[in-house]
Amino acid sequence: MSISPELLRYAAIDAELVALVKDVKMLSVLSWPAQTQTVFLDNWRKNKIKLPEVNYRKFDYSEKRYALEQLIVKCDVEHPIGDYLIRTAQSYLYATRLLESAGTEAMGAYSVQLYGKPGDTISGSQVKNTEAARHFILSAREIMQDGRLAEPDYCLSAETMQKEMQVELDKFFVNHKVTVTVDPELVAKAAAGPTKIRLRAATSFTEYDRMQLLEHEAYVHSLTALNGREQPYLKSLGLNSPRITATQEGLAVFAELVTGSIDLGRMNRISQRIIGIDMAMKGADFIDVFRFFMDEGQSDSEAFTSAMRVFRGAPLTGGVAFTKDTVYLHGLLSVHTFFRWVFKQNKLVMSRHLFAGKMTLHDVLSFEPFYESGFISEPQYLPRWA
Repeated sequence: MSISPELLRYAAIDAELVALVKDVKMLSVLSWPAQTQTVFLDNWRKNKIKLPEVNYRKFDYSEKRYALEQLIVKCDVEHPIGDYLIRTAQSYLYATRLLESAGTEAMGAYSVQLYGKPGDTISGSQVKNTEAARHFILSAREIMQDGRLAEPDYCLSAETMQKEMQVELDKFFVNHKVTVTVDPELVAKAAAGPTKIRLRAATSFTEYDRMQLLEHEAYVHSLTALNGREQPYLKSLGLNSPRITATQEGLAVFAELVTGSIDLGRMNRISQRIIGIDMAMKGADFIDVFRFFMDEGQSDSEAFTSAMRVFRGAPLTGGVAFTKDTVYLHGLLSVHTFFRWVFKQNKLVMSRHLFAGKMTLHDVLSFEPFYESGFISEPQYLPRWA
């Protein structure tokens, strides 16, 4: 089928957008070196308590922002594709501001603009993120106190996990290569990109970890990135733009839930992070938040990782926070509501279209007319449960 001149013009703008933002990396830039954790925990265990020392690279994205603003002017907000490009470009404008202000209080406003804050209400309800988080934490605590939470039967080394996951991914991604590696410099337990999943070295993984990494990281995050890269005209659907974070993380946690891969401890940790962000925004420093996670039952290494997620790019003395982890619960509930809606409306095709690239739930609805013309293609890969 032929593509209209207007859509071809938007495809050219999309290509311009991809070229502009391909080197704007949020999480990798804000990540802390592994040595930071080693030094802090060594001091902590010797009862020498002091804030970590973290430095961030300096950026000047002024020229890139000017180009993004010029790109926005070319788009019509009344056109679904124009509106999508405007929203995506605007999210990168905020992202560049956040990266430029990393380590200062100024980053807090940009983080809230991109990801929201703990006190926000969950879409379609009057419940705040913090209220939902406390509900999950209290429920988990009751079950743990009752002794109903079984410990994993065995643990896997990072090397064993790497080999087992690689076998699974080679069978699934038949037209692409997604590589699993063991990274001694990684502070988080795992990190995923379109073609690489990294596991932290010298770490034990449970069977739940293996299932979660496959369903969450590989079959959602890597999968939607690869499907987006295969789009014929909208290559930006392969980008991990900040505006898609809530839907992407909500979809990934939903995948864990619907496949039985999530465990109570993980849901508890997700909820605890929201409370940790709220504490930091109200003035708690890194050590206060670290102690909170310890008091909630996390090991010192887990508590460090959780506190680090809260303070990425933020001053460690408190007052502001990196609010990305706020999106997990409301993203999960929004995606759950979306799937209920497509079933009720008998529009199951939309549930597949959600995997055609990295997009928001709003995008899924507005993109529907463009599949028939071929401007947007069906997803190459789908999770087995979908």
